[in-house]
Amino acid sequence: MWLKPVAWAVVWARSLSCGQGHHAHRERGLLGEAAGLRSIVCGRRVGRKGRLMKAADLTRALKAEATRQGFELSGACPAVRPPGLDHFRQWLEAGYAGAMHYLGRRAEAHEHPRHVLEGARSIVMLGVNYRTVEAKEVRPGEGRVSCYAWGGDYHEWVHERLRALADHHRRLVPGAVVRGVVDTAPLLEREFARLAGLGWIGKNTLVLNRRLGSWFFLAALLTSAELEYDPPGEEAYCGSCRACLDACPTGALVAPYQLDARRCISYLTIELRESVADELRPAMGEWVFGCDVCQDVCPWNGRAPTSLNRSFQPTGAGGALELAGLFWLDDEVFRRRFRQTPLWRARRRGVLRNAAIALGNRPTEAGLAALVRGLDDGEAVVRGACAWALQQFGTQDAREALARRLAVEADAEVRREIAEALG
Repeated sequence: MWLKPVAWAVVWARSLSCGQGHHAHRERGLLGEAAGLRSIVCGRRVGRKGRLMKAADLTRALKAEATRQGFELSGACPAVRPPGLDHFRQWLEAGYAGAMHYLGRRAEAHEHPRHVLEGARSIVMLGVNYRTVEAKEVRPGEGRVSCYAWGGDYHEWVHERLRALADHHRRLVPGAVVRGVVDTAPLLEREFARLAGLGWIGKNTLVLNRRLGSWFFLAALLTSAELEYDPPGEEAYCGSCRACLDACPTGALVAPYQLDARRCISYLTIELRESVADELRPAMGEWVFGCDVCQDVCPWNGRAPTSLNRSFQPTGAGGALELAGLFWLDDEVFRRRFRQTPLWRARRRGVLRNAAIALGNRPTEAGLAALVRGLDDGEAVVRGACAWALQQFGTQDAREALARRLAVEADAEVRREIAEALG
């Protein structure tokens, strides 16, 4: 798949970094660059105090520091044209990117890592496990949140460690040009993760590692230095398994290794800014941010270890989000509550749209009052979702609320939603 669990997911995380970490789409990965390329002498690098450092020694030193910083996976590969570039282009041409037009606009930048770091020779690909506790069963009135988003914003943790790793690299090789990125740069991180030996690309389009499954965020450190490269992850271990394809609620996995983002729940709940297509809403169930179904059913993920990283531990109820109260949060209160979490990516309008659909899929008395309030929300996409959700209740109270709103609603699309809800 060529979205980014993502995930950005998430979706961006699934596509380019392979969801493995959803993500914001602004340039955040610049860690600073020292001026000039360092000298190369017979395959060796000039280290501190003029001493020569072999590529193998530098690679071992960087991997050791990466482990010390908390990354569980590390591998080195050359900064070359990504092996899956043609597949990425075909994925874009098929329209599978949906409304993620920024991917097409930056398509040429994905052709080579030099567009991320001028003079890049090597890439250190990194992975950190984010699997924590088992997801709790959601109760009526609650929504599901993808487990990568249970803690704080993972970008902050990763960027801090990337900065430390880049600084360590510059101390070892003064004059090296280095840049660390996570989720946001035009880099096909999934392809380079495979090239660096971190794992293989599974049928659910995520990078799979035999030890960690797919429960890990990807990050990359690009460098002008030459490193000793790991054997690529050529062999896939999915075999004849179809668990992820068969379990996808919306049929987004249209074939092995191929995902139509336009149907993916991670895309619908995080990346899509407009209304969700009517026919996809019931299949979204109670998911309000991301989706873990294709990972939950993967046999490789069943044996993956849990992370003890405190930054990724759940800050709430282990993936369950109370929904009705969200409709009483204005923009400022919503910002204070979610600004430092991955949910901020969808903003208030996206989260409330998703919450309305989830409440419609599992009606409750508290949900009815919240949806009635949502009919008067300032965002048209929220009002439209609330109208659809109230239709699922089928009660006289719901119909009366819809009729009242129709009498004053000015937005044509919302009027259509209300009219259809009233039948």
